[in-house]
Amino acid sequence: MLRTILAAAVVGGAAARTPELVATLTGPMPTGITVSQKGRIFINFPRWGDPVTATVAELIGGKPVAFPPGLKQLVDPDKEPVQGLVSVQSVVVDPKDRLWILDTGSVKFGPTHPGGPKLVGVELNSNQVFRTITFPPSVALPSSYLNDVRFDLRRGQDGMAFITDSSPQGGIIVADLATGESWRRLSGHASTRADANFRPVVGGQVLMQRKPGQPARPLNIGSDGIAMGADGKRLYYCALASHRLYSVSIDKLVDREVSDADVAESVHLVTIKPGSDGLESDTAHRLYLTDYEHGAIERREADGSLRPLVAAGRLDWPDTLSLATNGYLYFTNNELHRQADYHGGKDLRDKTYEIFRVKVDAKPVMLK
Repeated sequence: MLRTILAAAVVGGAAARTPELVATLTGPMPTGITVSQKGRIFINFPRWGDPVTATVAELIGGKPVAFPPGLKQLVDPDKEPVQGLVSVQSVVVDPKDRLWILDTGSVKFGPTHPGGPKLVGVELNSNQVFRTITFPPSVALPSSYLNDVRFDLRRGQDGMAFITDSSPQGGIIVADLATGESWRRLSGHASTRADANFRPVVGGQVLMQRKPGQPARPLNIGSDGIAMGADGKRLYYCALASHRLYSVSIDKLVDREVSDADVAESVHLVTIKPGSDGLESDTAHRLYLTDYEHGAIERREADGSLRPLVAAGRLDWPDTLSLATNGYLYFTNNELHRQADYHGGKDLRDKTYEIFRVKVDAKPVMLK
């Protein structure tokens, strides 16, 4: 695993930036990261097979500490899914500086049970849970894998959440934070599904599922990265197994009187890009994209050009992006592509992961 981030390099005619190491983690693999307006850092560890003691943690003194206190972690998804956290894929601080925890309800990508897939809100002033929204089986399907979430708090009474479902079917879930109601959009749509012809090369090898005793299969991971447009009119998203970035009308996503066909008609192909995991946005109408094929982070400028932010080859698998109010873009760097499922049952990870940040002097989109 790459341990040293080299000096800024010039790639494609633009100067990339040198990330700053925030923390080094050993043990279970992290995916999500978010930073509060007061600088508190939260991360999560999904239950994909590593021994996990806490699926959500706050980074204190460079070490993960289970968070929030009093909330039961690692509950049995078959017996008590509503009583605590099952397996968290994403943590996001909203424009009101509240932490939201996105629980997949799925262990080792197994089927979900009612009460498992949920969105849990935590007031950071008190560290207390103030809201839990569970998703019915018609919204979070038994096969669903809830991946990432963004917020527009100007809509409805208390705001709306938008969640990617990265299962093979793909889709976008909309949740009303006041009523707890939720609904699916773009379920099975081409923009939220994996591209069957997608063959990413990561670490010098075509990345495919290679399980023992089974033929190699292409990645089948749907809608993953998600970001709000600066004006709150468009939602940007991409499947992990795709080179395409899409956007969709938020007005149509939230209006339950609008048909699924009309929502689909509002989908636009934004650009062709590298294979990406996480997305982020800023108030200058720019998008940030991880580039796991090249171990880099890119920024799509307001004019549509794609420029390197962290140069190719500097990272292993950049996963989640989080733009903080202090002007830094934080991100997790893990070894997702070295897991056993991609190497015939052999785990090639050294299980040492990093949290980095890079100064971008940008403001996060805060729709409130």
